[in-house]
Amino acid sequence: MIGKMASVATALMALACATEAQTFSHDISGDAVPWSEPLTSGDTSDLTFILHSDLTGGERPGIFELAARQMALLRPEFVISVGDLIEGGGDRDALIAEWESFDARAALIGAPYVFVGGNHDLSSKAERAVWAERYGQPYFHFRIKDVLFLVLDTEDMSAERRETLAAQRAKAVEIYKTDGPEAFAETPYANSLERVTGAISKEQGDYFVDVVASNQDARHTFVITHKPAWEAEETEFHRIEEALSDMPYTVFNGHEHFYEYRMRFGRDYIQLATTSGEQFPKKGLSEDHVMLISVRGDEVEMVNLMLEGIRDRMAEYPGAATTPCFAVAKC
Repeated sequence: MIGKMASVATALMALACATEAQTFSHDISGDAVPWSEPLTSGDTSDLTFILHSDLTGGERPGIFELAARQMALLRPEFVISVGDLIEGGGDRDALIAEWESFDARAALIGAPYVFVGGNHDLSSKAERAVWAERYGQPYFHFRIKDVLFLVLDTEDMSAERRETLAAQRAKAVEIYKTDGPEAFAETPYANSLERVTGAISKEQGDYFVDVVASNQDARHTFVITHKPAWEAEETEFHRIEEALSDMPYTVFNGHEHFYEYRMRFGRDYIQLATTSGEQFPKKGLSEDHVMLISVRGDEVEMVNLMLEGIRDRMAEYPGAATTPCFAVAKC
């Protein structure tokens, strides 16, 4: 009898631990949240999610809708990105229309979606206002199944500097459209530090240093940032790295539209390519892909899935009338 009671107690403790590990926690208050629905799924401590890359900066029509259906086939617990989800640059009505279009397409995945902002989403005052209304705080953290996620805002600068850059960016985009990438590369915007590495305020740096200090027991930490902020000589990102120095973590970014893997401080720093954005094959691997990421115990597995290889049971691309081009260098 005692042995049976001990077995029941052990089972109940295991169930309690598993339930605790599944908890989705965050510090966001208010109605506007940066996810389509709360992240709850599964009955084990294993975690599987998908990370996708830039749509915009020259989105190629039809690709993201297909990518959403392909991600649905993989049945992730949730999907997150590295930002640049809309083209941006317009007035309030135009921005809202773009976000409603994106939300409808992301809903095809059939899983909770976590919104991450890039420069196309968060550069101007108008863009940030619409984001705040729809998705709340542009930088935040959450924890699920004892895995910590830090989502950064690399467009976090003074209002004055933002307006200056927004004006420069608008001119640079027009130059890009009329005269091409070489002319764009000569513009003040293209040569600004913020264009390359972004900006992170001290307030944001303080926030994440405190978050890391309060989550030292996390199994793993994923840092999601649109721009490669660590490449700046002086940046709040370095403080965040220092806070994470005794923890296992992985950093992801987008922005450049080509894939790049590097090691920094013994950790993986991975720059994703595109998931329907404009491609630049001369810079490196520039193809449409997503990453399937799983955490089991303390082990993290990351697999690149090229959209070209994800097909349904009939060996077709789900919902596509014709064979799409996932790598402009090959089409």
